[in-house]
Amino acid sequence: MTQARQAPLAGIRILDLSRVLAGPWCTQNLADLGADVIKVERPKLGDDTRAWGPPFLKDQDGNDTTEAAYYLSTNRNKRSIEIDIASPEGIKLVKELARHCDVLVENFKVGGLSQYGLDYDSMKEEFPHLIYCSITGFGQTGPFAERPGYDFMIQGMGGLMSITGERDGLPGAGPQKAGVAVTDIITGMYAALAITAALQERQRSGLGQHLDIALLDCHIAMLANQNLNFMTSGKAPERAGNAHQNVVPYQVFKTSDGFMIVAVGNDSQFRSYCEAIGVPALGQDPKFVTNRQRIVNRGELIPMLEKIMATGERDAWISKLEAAGVPCGPIQSIDQVFSHPQVIERGIWKNMPHPMGGTAPTTASPMRFSATPVEYRRAAPTLGQHTDEILAELRQAKP
Repeated sequence: MTQARQAPLAGIRILDLSRVLAGPWCTQNLADLGADVIKVERPKLGDDTRAWGPPFLKDQDGNDTTEAAYYLSTNRNKRSIEIDIASPEGIKLVKELARHCDVLVENFKVGGLSQYGLDYDSMKEEFPHLIYCSITGFGQTGPFAERPGYDFMIQGMGGLMSITGERDGLPGAGPQKAGVAVTDIITGMYAALAITAALQERQRSGLGQHLDIALLDCHIAMLANQNLNFMTSGKAPERAGNAHQNVVPYQVFKTSDGFMIVAVGNDSQFRSYCEAIGVPALGQDPKFVTNRQRIVNRGELIPMLEKIMATGERDAWISKLEAAGVPCGPIQSIDQVFSHPQVIERGIWKNMPHPMGGTAPTTASPMRFSATPVEYRRAAPTLGQHTDEILAELRQAKP
């Protein structure tokens, strides 16, 4: 008989002193992987995002609860305990919890926890096993280390907004932020990856360590090929609207009844694309036959393609291009996303029992395991929901 396998991080306990998005996103991913995440919250107030609404979760009668949708999106599979870390009793309790945890995650300003003796330097001797992850705006070192960091600010400061938005000289030109807090999200993902790596290393050394994860660092790393575009050319990339800096045509086109994306990734696909839209000669034109030439002659090529694409209906174009093997797709609103048959088949929308709302919706984890799937154990906890439970466990664990 095959023995049942546990979740990847089963048996790992996380002490979560973070709030808002980057830290909670990190710990939610760890919780999805089976870790027991204990979320420490301020008495009576809790995580700031509990009040970041509307919208709020509805109860069974359709009335607003006190749980904001924002908070629900980042805190499933966790347990909540109320602790006043500014009090001697609270400090003692956090340290006692740390004794029984593998990882501590915090996103206070640099030095913010030192006044309570809960910073890494104060705790590393007493808890040599502890992996201590600090998430800050700018990291633990450097001239900006003590400054607070916010996603929107980092999107501007870190370069993303300089390459996001319509080109100068066109209607609506100007820098744009992303439609979701991508810096916080990617920082949370990097932090979760660093923690799992540190857990693996501890298997060999038996020792914890300090993880210094900064929003600005993660944001810059996320710019990927755009960084190398600058590093190899000396020229800073500019805003290209919905076009790609390095591939042509790879952009949004307006059709007669909406918008769609064409994502031509190589020269063969470009020839197929030209045949599908009725201009096969364009795919053989020396000015456009290679991607290098298409980039050089973008200004001539794109207006011709825009004129052709505007004559047909979006779904008709998509059918033709898909049949020709050309990557393409519609631009959908989020309600259309969740009604798409592929999204329905993948089970991206899930409902979980919730003490206030009867059920609370959640977005499924994209991590799919063949043998140890993500478990949806509990919806985001109410404030202090597990305080008594966690304290009882702590009393039992004491020698």
